[in-house]
Amino acid sequence: MAMPNAHAIDSDDSPAISRQVAHAQRREARSLYWRGWRIRDIAADMGLAEGTISSWKNRDRWNEDPPVAIIEDRIEAKIATYLDKPDFNEGDMKRIDFLMRQMERAARIKKFDQTGKEGDLNGKIAARNDDKAKAKRADKRRNFLTLDQWQALLDDFHDRNFDYQELWWEHRDDRTRKLRKSRQVGATWYFAREALAKVAEAILAAAGKARLGEEERPRNQIFLSASERQALKFRREIVGWVRRVTGVELKGKIIMLDFVGQYPDDDAGEATGPSLDPVGFYFLSTNSATAQGESGDFYFDEYAWVHGFAQLNKVASAMATHKIYKKTYFSTPSTKTHESHAFWSGEAWNKGRAKGQQQPFDVSLKNLRHGAYMPDGSWQQLLTIHDAVAGGLGKLVDVDELRREHGEEEFRNLFECEDVDDSESSFPYARIAPARVDSFLKWRDFKPALIDIPGARPFGDRPVWIGYDPNKQGRDDAALIVVAPPEDEGRGKHRVLEKYRLNGLNFQGQADFIRQVSKRYNVTDIAIDTTGHGQAVFELVANWFPLVRKIEYSVASKTALVIKAQSIFREGRIEFDAGWTDLMQALMAIRPTLTGSQKGVTYTAKRNGEIGHADLAWALLNALSNEPLDAGSASEGQGGRVIFFE
Repeated sequence: MAMPNAHAIDSDDSPAISRQVAHAQRREARSLYWRGWRIRDIAADMGLAEGTISSWKNRDRWNEDPPVAIIEDRIEAKIATYLDKPDFNEGDMKRIDFLMRQMERAARIKKFDQTGKEGDLNGKIAARNDDKAKAKRADKRRNFLTLDQWQALLDDFHDRNFDYQELWWEHRDDRTRKLRKSRQVGATWYFAREALAKVAEAILAAAGKARLGEEERPRNQIFLSASERQALKFRREIVGWVRRVTGVELKGKIIMLDFVGQYPDDDAGEATGPSLDPVGFYFLSTNSATAQGESGDFYFDEYAWVHGFAQLNKVASAMATHKIYKKTYFSTPSTKTHESHAFWSGEAWNKGRAKGQQQPFDVSLKNLRHGAYMPDGSWQQLLTIHDAVAGGLGKLVDVDELRREHGEEEFRNLFECEDVDDSESSFPYARIAPARVDSFLKWRDFKPALIDIPGARPFGDRPVWIGYDPNKQGRDDAALIVVAPPEDEGRGKHRVLEKYRLNGLNFQGQADFIRQVSKRYNVTDIAIDTTGHGQAVFELVANWFPLVRKIEYSVASKTALVIKAQSIFREGRIEFDAGWTDLMQALMAIRPTLTGSQKGVTYTAKRNGEIGHADLAWALLNALSNEPLDAGSASEGQGGRVIFFE
């Protein structure tokens, strides 16, 4: 159907109107041509010269227009036809709506031809890639942090460090660091954050670069501890820190960081940083089955308390064979007979070298107070509680209070980095070390995660014993131990499920705490030392547990407790978590000493006869005394448990 005739333009019309009509004529002529009309027919229908139509066709290149332009013209003409109908109805409205959608699709095709972006062709794809959608995906991504969030973590890291921790940071790129440190100086807290801060530093430094050298790339971070339960403390520190600073919740037992799209595209669509491989944070227990297979920087926690350190260190060091990886060892001191002492003192490094090649390691406090490099190339430091306080820890601890709460020998070991001399101990390191296990992996019937859930039963209905050592002579230190006895009396193994040290509780508070622990177990025995102030705790517990056992410490009773526990350790019939170095320290502190009359032997925590400061150990011995004395011996008979009378 021919379009309406165009009339000749009146010469009196304004130039603007003339241009508008000329443009409309030109479009009408093009539309007729695209529908197959000949030039002659178009000119006759519109009352124009054939030369004019031919000139428009050549100048506007009608034959070169893409198919989408022709389709768009036809749709537009169809819409105009419907709109001009005098009897316009609902059906026509639906047809126009359909044609308008086709117009929109044609417009998308034209834009796609110009940009080549799939989002211009598909509206859903465009919606997935707009700023709002990107922000929503970033919120849902697993273990992804933006550049601003990485910067916030790095800033917070330095803001919260103490001076001595900033010194550790300055030496983060040393191949090997060895630290002996006081208890409670925040080493676990610091090194968990340092590992992530190193990744943050690498991510931020890489912005704007096209390529990175191997030294510049973020690396895997591996944490080794005596048990998986201990290793997961690092994970909790990292997850909690990231949540507090950024609001992001890191997921996974192994935390795999996602770097896809880490560097946003610029206006030209080019990436503003290099592509990065994922980085993993691994939390391992120290056994040959797990402490291998990964490569990266590793942190060896409490290495001076690990059983079989020399062999394990060979396996663990393989994870950092490549020179780009860093090794960090940190621990409180243990004993001079521990294998790690040779590693620290240089004895292991000098062993096997020609005499002329051996070099001394000056591991004195004077030399290592601020750190020093050793002949093996490692950087070593001794950090006592006094130096930590001078470095900023004084706002959190009171050294004089710590000295009052601990015996002098124990204070020197725990806070002044002196090794324990266990040569005269009733429980030397070599005897108790084999009892350490990775309880997280080995004890499948014990669910420690249920401990803090009211009404939960972490050990089901299996029986447990509780040993309690109250404070002595008014000192605010008491201890509670939960022991699971063996199902096969005298043959199976005792397992230490829980341990607590209590400070600042009066008698009622201590009795209430014992009851609180008892509610989550099937308790069949509670043993309490009633010497001195323990009598009040005993009487309060007896109100709700009438079978509570009273132990009054004397030369005979303490000898029986120690002999029984020595027998259990000697026969390998006890296990506790490998991360519990405080329990080991308490056991090693017990040693035989002469009584005041010099005619008998008793057991104390110091050579000068001062009782106490081994609270966890005495609580354990109290609990173990519920087993018959001859249980586990070759001559088992009608034995009985250790019972002490008033």
